Amino acid sequence: MKKILIQLDTDSLPGTFDRVVAIDAGVDELLTCGGVTVENVVPLVHGAIFTRGPNQLKHTALFVGGSDVSAGEDVFRTVQSTFFGPMRVSVLMDSNGSSTTAAAAVLAAAKHLDLSQTTAVVAGGTGPVGQRVARLLAGRGATVRLASRSAERAEAACEPIRKAVDGAQLEGVATGDADSLLKACQGCHLLVAAGAAGVQFLSQEQWSAVYGLQVAIDLNAVPPLGLAGIEVSDRGTERNGLVCYGAIGVGGTKMKIHKAAIQALFESNDRILDVEAVYAIGEQLQQG
Repeated sequence: MKKILIQLDTDSLPGTFDRVVAIDAGVDELLTCGGVTVENVVPLVHGAIFTRGPNQLKHTALFVGGSDVSAGEDVFRTVQSTFFGPMRVSVLMDSNGSSTTAAAAVLAAAKHLDLSQTTAVVAGGTGPVGQRVARLLAGRGATVRLASRSAERAEAACEPIRKAVDGAQLEGVATGDADSLLKACQGCHLLVAAGAAGVQFLSQEQWSAVYGLQVAIDLNAVPPLGLAGIEVSDRGTERNGLVCYGAIGVGGTKMKIHKAAIQALFESNDRILDVEAVYAIGEQLQQG
């Protein structure tokens, strides 16, 4: 029986990136739906779960994508609420690559640090990737400083993470300028820049002089980069005595995780692949 992946994209035109990855991951048939919302997704889910018998549903899966991560999260929740009994299929949520990118970044850091003994700063922490990086780090025992220009926004982004991660060591910090970010970074071992494209947080002179810093990861590929002096292709590159990763350096792992996550959808009909499940897939890839 053919493996069918139904792409539920919140953008009006379904993204070509996710479509290419799905095909490269071995999907037999790819059905793409654009402009998906919580108001129109239920019939699409019904079309997925009512067309094959319960013992055949593992051959159908859903992928929630699009550039608007908040909209994707809403669709993801609605999809799950539509399932009942054995009438369900596996679903992956990776709008704007947020889950797979965050997983790849934290896995990169874990190669060099014991995360349970790590203090980390996530710059741009209120964005979709930043929130997921912070959640994954907190879930592995790290002390996390989630940084935003607004103290209120930083604290608001911390609340769902605290609910999801028991005992999370997490605080929101206001970093409206480079000096306040530098102050927040002092004594940290890991700095992850997950801000919007084209936003530079720190110069190379600034971040390379942070006391205690061992690993710096910049997830921005659009100039100017978030951490000046880190090349997009850096993959564990040593710069000024620090281990550095750029967006493309992390991207290779992200792509492997993305493909493996799609393949995992067809192992059963009840897999719910959120950021934690995606990270677990990344761990399995590294162990293998």
